[in-house]
Amino acid sequence: MYDLKPYLKVIDEVIERGPYQDNWDSLSQYQVPKWYKNAKFGIFIHWGVYSVPAFGNEWYSRNMYIPDHREYQHHIDTYGPHKDFGYKDFIPMFKAEKFDSDKWAELFAKSGAKYVVPVCEHHDGFQMYKSEISHWNAYEMGPKKDVVGNLKQSIEDKGLTLGASTHRFEHWFFMGHGKDFDSDVKEPLQRGDFYWPAMAEPENTYDLTSEPWPTQEYIEDWLVRTCELIDNYRPKVLYFDWWIHHVSLKKYLQKLTAYYYNRAAEWGEEVVICYKHDAFLFGTAVPDVERGQFADIKPYYWQTDTSINLNSWCYTDNNNNFRDAKGLIQDLVDIVSKNGNLLLNVGPKADGTITEDEQRVLTEIGDWLSVNGEAIYESSTYRVAAEGPTQIVEGQFADGNKKEFTSEDFRFTVAHGNLYAIALNPSENGDYCIKTLAVKDFSKQANFGGIIHKISVLGYDGEVTYTRDEEGLKIHADVKTDKPVTFKIELL
Repeated sequence: MYDLKPYLKVIDEVIERGPYQDNWDSLSQYQVPKWYKNAKFGIFIHWGVYSVPAFGNEWYSRNMYIPDHREYQHHIDTYGPHKDFGYKDFIPMFKAEKFDSDKWAELFAKSGAKYVVPVCEHHDGFQMYKSEISHWNAYEMGPKKDVVGNLKQSIEDKGLTLGASTHRFEHWFFMGHGKDFDSDVKEPLQRGDFYWPAMAEPENTYDLTSEPWPTQEYIEDWLVRTCELIDNYRPKVLYFDWWIHHVSLKKYLQKLTAYYYNRAAEWGEEVVICYKHDAFLFGTAVPDVERGQFADIKPYYWQTDTSINLNSWCYTDNNNNFRDAKGLIQDLVDIVSKNGNLLLNVGPKADGTITEDEQRVLTEIGDWLSVNGEAIYESSTYRVAAEGPTQIVEGQFADGNKKEFTSEDFRFTVAHGNLYAIALNPSENGDYCIKTLAVKDFSKQANFGGIIHKISVLGYDGEVTYTRDEEGLKIHADVKTDKPVTFKIELL
């Protein structure tokens, strides 16, 4: 069993050296780095042992042990009784024989993404990287490859930035249902075992004080695992899933954050932590909205994570519901105009290939960004984010609500000395009216009073004409596209 004490001592020493201490007061000095704000678009990757059954979603390892879930009966029908074939028995089947990190990196670069965040350990407890803490990892088992290490080399060769997502803390209860009947999840379990600790799942995992509380041993194991990931791979984005908001972890979150920020200072890097549900003190990291957006502009920086596949984060063989590139581009534009980043997920197959559907979506997004990227990358917000009739449903898990944008729906950004107005849907007759930029009493601060020097359309060589009156800035440009149209407005 791995001895945690030496690493815990190193953690304390790094924190003591500073500049950050493990308390919210000290961590409030944090500033979101410019590189991250400029990047705007990243790729999330859910790939692991759960990609082998490819049924339901990435929670297969939990749901297969719960009798009233469809995964339970599917597992018996397909693989046999749980006592004879458990979740761990998928590991030898996870061969990743077609995994090519260079091809992945090439695709992600082509998509226009600037950073890549693989799930390094999901709730199932299987690490996708080489580790001294547990032998249940992709370097020693299954693929027998350091997946995260390979990805780091490949994506950095393409000029992209590595992030890391760890969902380890939820493992406290994730395999616990396997103890409720005769399965391969059996006591005694000890630290270092794949299924350990397999505790009872709280009735409400959003309850901040739900019991049983994680033990100090489990929390210290989580802390050391996360710090090992930081030290060995130096990710510049660290993403956490939801259960870290539990009260038992509060002081350890501060310890982890101080360690990460101090390590980054030692390396001369600027890093980002993304979190949900007020797990961190506001202002000490970047809040994330899962599968959702905000209805209006925010004064603080934020991120949303969503997936190309609406029904699962990982690849599944059944009922895939892939979103199209147009809708995702519209979301990207909306999010950027409101001071946010988009982290878009792909779910590779167990063999290491990415589906043609997802490749096509990423390529289309990249094609659009190659033309319109100057309005997205390195941009900042305008005085208003949006105009138009289509309302955004605010909050989590709203990405399944299809938005029917019109040519009257505009989003605004400022970059490179220009104002950009992006029509989320092209006009059929080439006519556009931007009401925000109408001729009004510019002595009122809310109204636009700038002098327009020139208007052009990114990627369009045809004639652009415009007039401006009390109704709005009226533009005619006969652009033939099914994607958002970007107007570049140069001002004197």
